[in-house]
Amino acid sequence: MAKQKVYCEPFCIQKGYDFEVHHVSYESNLGYSCFMHFHEVHELIVFEQIDGVYFYSQGQSELQDHDIVFTPSMETHDFELVDKAKSWFIIQFLPAFLTKEKLHNAAAFFQQGMHLRMPVEHFAAVMTQVKWLHQAYEQDPQSDKSNTLLKLLLLWISEHASSVTSTQAQGLNQTKGYERLLPIVELFKQQTAVELQLEQAADLCHLSPSYFSRLFKSVFRCNYSEYANRHKLYNAARMLSQSKLSITDIAFELNFSTPSHFIALFKKQFGVTPKKYKMQLETRLER
Repeated sequence: MAKQKVYCEPFCIQKGYDFEVHHVSYESNLGYSCFMHFHEVHELIVFEQIDGVYFYSQGQSELQDHDIVFTPSMETHDFELVDKAKSWFIIQFLPAFLTKEKLHNAAAFFQQGMHLRMPVEHFAAVMTQVKWLHQAYEQDPQSDKSNTLLKLLLLWISEHASSVTSTQAQGLNQTKGYERLLPIVELFKQQTAVELQLEQAADLCHLSPSYFSRLFKSVFRCNYSEYANRHKLYNAARMLSQSKLSITDIAFELNFSTPSHFIALFKKQFGVTPKKYKMQLETRLER
């Protein structure tokens, strides 16, 4: 069996940078792990190969090759992908970039989660721009060329892309179940580690533990304890990328029982140890 490969999203952008861009690919025999999550930056994904479902604020919709999805800062979203070859470019940028660069039309367009498609000729232009952007980012993320290419990409997509109609009547954020879970969702957005037991989380939402458990799993597609654990691990990845805290400090900051327990869980989730993840990140930033 092939070793599972899991891509850890950067979530937070390196201090002083306006954006990050990465190319991600999986062979058909490599697994993909994701969960309902959010981050403090805008996210744009341009798919080369894809087959699956995008869950977002407007509902859910079927993904196909050459689709684009946009998820704004702090909006909950998820992907459920078919086990076959897949690849995409992921661009995460600061919300302030749109204002700073005076991209008023683009800012008006990128207001909510969207599943987008565009005519073949315009998608080909987008792919060329994304590849240029990725190359410029690897050379110098803060160069005028990098900023200009990101501006061009956002303008091109906002002008030529159209939204795909959701296959679900209500968006995730508008469902009754999501609304009832809002107190615990807000806690996850505010805190890097949520240590409430299931009974306490249920009480916070004014629900019985059994109903809370069923409702949480129906909305987030994993149980509460699993989500709380993943939330801590994804925040650990964020802290590794942004802070100079040691692995031991991060383990205790996020209330893991021991550093070794944190390391084991991190490797199980992301396929690499925290130390290797940080080394890979530093190597990328030194290019």
